[in-house]
Amino acid sequence: MTRRRLWALVLGFLLLAGGATAYTVRAAAGRTDDTAVAAEAGFGLDGAPPGTLWFRDTATGRVARQDPAAPGGRLALGPRCDRFHAAGPTALCLQRRPGVPARTYVLVLDRQLRERQRISLPGIPNRARVSASGQVLAWTTFATGDSYNTSAFSTRTSILDLRTGYLIKSIEQIPLTLDGRRHHAPDVNYWGVSFAADDNRFYATVGTRGRTHLVEGDLRSWSARAVAENVECPSLSPDGTRLAYKKKVSADTSAPWRLYVLDLATLRGHPLAETRSVDDQAAWTGPGTVSYAHDGAVWSVPADGTGAPRKVAAGASSPVVPR
Repeated sequence: MTRRRLWALVLGFLLLAGGATAYTVRAAAGRTDDTAVAAEAGFGLDGAPPGTLWFRDTATGRVARQDPAAPGGRLALGPRCDRFHAAGPTALCLQRRPGVPARTYVLVLDRQLRERQRISLPGIPNRARVSASGQVLAWTTFATGDSYNTSAFSTRTSILDLRTGYLIKSIEQIPLTLDGRRHHAPDVNYWGVSFAADDNRFYATVGTRGRTHLVEGDLRSWSARAVAENVECPSLSPDGTRLAYKKKVSADTSAPWRLYVLDLATLRGHPLAETRSVDDQAAWTGPGTVSYAHDGAVWSVPADGTGAPRKVAAGASSPVVPR
């Protein structure tokens, strides 16, 4: 190989490497600007009337809020997220990043939707929850697969305590009591965390040996126990007495679930008026209202099982009314 050709190859490599580096820097700057746009526009959680519904706008991928005075009845000026949740002084945004294998950015945001912290981890964004105080966060990603309706999926659920900065990368190793005994199995998966008001107790789904269970977890004692079966993606009510969840009611893989509400005192559940199959972690958008994403829109339904589903936002997902 001639010296001239060798230098040409080296120069070409450096140009390609420089281009890749520049792309990475621009992408990172774009993501930072993405969260800064909301703050510059005054598009924070404090800028909306109490009870305002927030969600992910499907058309833009941005965090949006309902605003009757805005075109289309919404403003979509927030950061781009695949999953979104907010409570107290904190918002949580999960962004799927391009590439193989799939990766997710976990963005911790303040009430102005400005980025405070970023965590990169493998997997596809799936569930996101912020405790009522805004101090404890949880998220679930698909490590394998992209649906709960198959046997070939694997999840990874993490918990971050903003008070201490302590990150539990995966809760799979939490000692689990199932049917009154310590349970050990290689197929244990957790997903869909929902926190109690004390920032210590939490509810989640555990799947193992072809069954799903509602578990009650304790962060301080680092323990979890199964309290009910066939409970997925629990969402604790504002008063801490009920859980909205999805229950498998059919072997039909195209429509296996129905939304229910569980009374924690009696462990008795009742179906909601939504009869379609919903694959979402529902959110309590009022003391007696449950909202969820289905068929490209956000719907609401009374939590007591009466009434009928009502479409509240077309082209939307990840509903939340920040407390």
